[in-house]
Amino acid sequence: MNNLPKHVAIIMDGNGRWAQSQGKPRILGHRQGTKATREAVRICTKLGIQHLTLYVFSSENWSRPPMEVSFLMSLLADMIDSEVKDMMKKNVKLKVLGEVDRLPDRARKKLVSGIEKTSTNTGLQLNLAISYGGRQEIVHSCKSICEKVQKGLVSWSDISEEMISQHLYLPEVPDPELIIRTGGDSRISNYLIWQAAYSELYITQVLWPDFGENEFNQALEYYRGKQRRFGGVIDTDE
Repeated sequence: MNNLPKHVAIIMDGNGRWAQSQGKPRILGHRQGTKATREAVRICTKLGIQHLTLYVFSSENWSRPPMEVSFLMSLLADMIDSEVKDMMKKNVKLKVLGEVDRLPDRARKKLVSGIEKTSTNTGLQLNLAISYGGRQEIVHSCKSICEKVQKGLVSWSDISEEMISQHLYLPEVPDPELIIRTGGDSRISNYLIWQAAYSELYITQVLWPDFGENEFNQALEYYRGKQRRFGGVIDTDE
């Protein structure tokens, strides 16, 4: 496939609704969703996509019922633990963006360990947005810049869009060209709101546990049919 995005970001929505449609508890929907996560990593690795960023757990998700949050944190730790060997085989590099310090000890330690073990891999970079909020990320960037201004390292007049981008959680990661949202909702949900300024948005009614290779290819075909103008115009022959 030609004209593929270098960076795909996904809002993985619909686990709970999938479980309810099957007459199962919500937490089983989250477990089923891990299969779609593995499939997305496999597809991106196969196609040579450079970055895949997954919205795993938002800052707002901490307000969910304690039992569900506990299950999600345990599932996160288990999945990282079980997938690191496969990441090494596939040359996948693991990174994280978000307030990692808020995670329970086990989940945080497994995440840090996975990042360290895959740090020298050079293939797909899998970025997990955990305890993440787009507004919080922008605040984080502004505070980092203000601290440098206070120390005299930079002047307030030097502050620019580029500088703000350089102080985000993962400044080396390019903005996503394509953002996929499963589950049918058409909002961005505080996800990569700085980076998504010119991202193509693909909304599908398919719930995340059912999002497989066919659905992923449909999203890529949608992207390939777009003309990315970035506020300008495309020259055409008369």
